[in-house]
Amino acid sequence: MSPSQKAEVVRLIRTDDKHAVTLAIGDGANDVPMILEADIGIGLFGNEGMRAVDSSDFAIGEFKFLWHLLFKHGRWSYIRQSDLLIYFLYKNFIYTLL
Repeated sequence: MSPSQKAEVVRLIRTDDKHAVTLAIGDGANDVPMILEADIGIGLFGNEGMRAVDSSDFAIGEFKFLWHLLFKHGRWSYIRQSDLLIYFLYKNFIYTLL
C-alpha cells in the first residue's frame, strides 16, 4: 500500500466509529502518514531509518516490546477508569442520600 492509502484506512476507521481509538505501528518513512493520522503512534527503531520514530508518540526497539507496552498501559488505563467509576457512583450515592 502507498503511504496515503495507509493513512486513509486509519482515517476511515476514525470517521466510521467516533469512539474507536486507533493505533498505528510503523518502522519506516512510508508509515509516517499512518502514524500521524492515528490517535496513538508507535515507531520501531529499524534499518529503514528514524523517520517513523521521530513522528511517533512511543518508540520501541523490537516488536516483542509491543506486548508489554500495550498490556501494561492498557491495564493502567482500566484501573484508572474503574477507580473513577467507583468514585462517581459513591459520590452520587452520598449526594442522593443526603
